Amino acid sequence: MTSVQSGLTIRPFRAGDDLDAELDLRHRAFGPADLTREQWLDELHACIAQARLLGVWDGAELLGAVRFYSMLQWWHGRAVPMAGVAGVKVAPEARRRGIGRAMMRALLDTLAERGYPLSALYPATARLYRSLGWEIAGGYYLAEIPARSLVSLSPPDPHAAAGGGAAGGAAAGEQVRVRRAGPKDAAAVIAVLGEVHRRNADCGPSTRDADGIARWLARPEMFAYLADDGFLAYRWDGSDAALLVQVIQAASAQTTRALWGIVGSHASVARTVHAAVGPDDPVGWLLGEADLGFDLHEAWMLRVVSAAAAIEGRGFPPAVRVSVPLLLADSEIASNAGPRTLLVADGRGLLRPGLGAAAAAGSGPPDPVVLGPRGLAALYAGVPVPTLRRAGLMTGGSERTDADLGAAFAARSFSLDHF
Repeated sequence: MTSVQSGLTIRPFRAGDDLDAELDLRHRAFGPADLTREQWLDELHACIAQARLLGVWDGAELLGAVRFYSMLQWWHGRAVPMAGVAGVKVAPEARRRGIGRAMMRALLDTLAERGYPLSALYPATARLYRSLGWEIAGGYYLAEIPARSLVSLSPPDPHAAAGGGAAGGAAAGEQVRVRRAGPKDAAAVIAVLGEVHRRNADCGPSTRDADGIARWLARPEMFAYLADDGFLAYRWDGSDAALLVQVIQAASAQTTRALWGIVGSHASVARTVHAAVGPDDPVGWLLGEADLGFDLHEAWMLRVVSAAAAIEGRGFPPAVRVSVPLLLADSEIASNAGPRTLLVADGRGLLRPGLGAAAAAGSGPPDPVVLGPRGLAALYAGVPVPTLRRAGLMTGGSERTDADLGAAFAARSFSLDHF
């Protein structure tokens, strides 16, 4: 895809393009890099190979760039393809000329052409992204734990001991098998994390492709451990007194304790552990004392690129059965707009054209729920319906449709990957 607007050229980076200009632009936009030059070049070459790095040029001068990652995002037990957008930047001297909007509009076209139902990003400023249909959907949370609190975890409740382990995980009393993980384990890591998110019916977390996971695990600062039903990855956090746990996910109680035990084994050196976890992570129930500090570190935004594919790919609570008339508007993606009927049953959803299926026989024309792309994205991510109404992101419908939508999309969305 190449587009020309007001004398600017917007296209994917090609082999041979000046990557020093991209690195310089990154430095000016975001400050000192968190990776080495070699690591950034490795990242950029991988993006170029898959046409995932777009640039904006005025002649030979690079004025803006954006990249995206090909990911799977988990929604109530099912994975939906998602483009994780990152590194959105415009040269300081070229800002306020509409370059950022033109670049993001071209990116949105690219994502639609490549068939991504969803896109997510972390905004430096929300105004631009909202104007193109992204909306705040969930959070990236960081827990702060004194390392000493992880040395001796609170024992399981003896009244629940007869329940054993979760199906497919370590059974109660069974020794958990944990081993070091490296780049060759990328496919296994993706499979284990996917199974954990499926069984936990998580909403929002994502997994990258095997190449991205392999390059991440190859970084010398990373330490990773893999179990049959869990995965842990962490590094020292800028000093010898803190650890940053980037991923700690498990399906069973035994594996959860085993992985946190590895983290706690550093307590003789590390004073503090920072961990990227979901808002309902079990660590708060494992600590012997109420030592957990927990913060929303950063909000992320979601964009529904293909409404039909996003609904069809998402998981829903199995007991929910609803039929809701919708009137969708989307000035950027015409195929998302128009009257639709949302059907949810047996954990699956369908977005059918027209309103007829939502109207009961003899009940008259339905009053559809009206949503733009921002409201649809927030609803998809589980933002409560009363919140959407008070924020002006939803109109129409009735108390019944509000209750139906609230039951179908109920979620506490979170991300474990800060891309």
